[in-house]
Amino acid sequence: MKIATWNINGIKARLETVKTWLGAASPDIACFQEIKSVDENFPAEAFEELGYNVAVHGQKGFNGVALLSKLPFDEVVRGLPGDPDDVQARYIEGVVSVPSGVVRVVNIYLPNGNPIDSGKFPYKLAWMERLKARIEELLTYEEPFVVAGDYNVIPTPEDVYDPAAWLNDALFRPESRAHFRALLNLGLTDAFRACHDEPHQFTFWDYQAGAWQKNHGLRIDHFLLSPQAADRLESCDIDSEPRGWEKPSDHVPVVLELAV
Repeated sequence: MKIATWNINGIKARLETVKTWLGAASPDIACFQEIKSVDENFPAEAFEELGYNVAVHGQKGFNGVALLSKLPFDEVVRGLPGDPDDVQARYIEGVVSVPSGVVRVVNIYLPNGNPIDSGKFPYKLAWMERLKARIEELLTYEEPFVVAGDYNVIPTPEDVYDPAAWLNDALFRPESRAHFRALLNLGLTDAFRACHDEPHQFTFWDYQAGAWQKNHGLRIDHFLLSPQAADRLESCDIDSEPRGWEKPSDHVPVVLELAV
């Protein structure tokens, strides 16, 4: 099974790019973040024509996540539990049946958290606490699951082109990285790092200051795997090619393969 995650930075602006990539890469499941669309305006038909079932948790102009699956959804959960007052659309999970049983795919768009002296940083950390609680619950199911998406966290200095330049950014603050490690300490596996140990492998390049041309990137899009999913890990790779396309997202897809 091939599963992809990609912050597409607006479905309206990126529809043709996304369709082109899906046609070539043909993942079984695709997790999109930052779709910037309410549910009813998401172009589900365009993806259904490519053979995908579509589940969306959207929001006007901001945030939003979508799941595309060639397999029918047995279950869909929209919204991260733990705060009924949180209206930001950043979390969706779906369950599909496979020959060995089921696979659960969690798709997240974790808050950015900047500026750190605003309320956005505490919101980010609280959101990560709620994510940890949800993952603790999912671990009790003892099933293979993946937590995919834009985490807005640079896990280690090897995951950023210039660590010193990012010391006071919410993506690299010690608190953010500690919360990310807390997820790993639950027994989850960083799929990319399980397959690649070379530094400076990036999933995001800013639009400003020639970041793409200079390879001034960050690795902030991740797959974390439950023990049952990690046992089935075959590969995890970054597809940086779409960053060089016309009108690209500032993120690129990450593609995971699991034996199912």
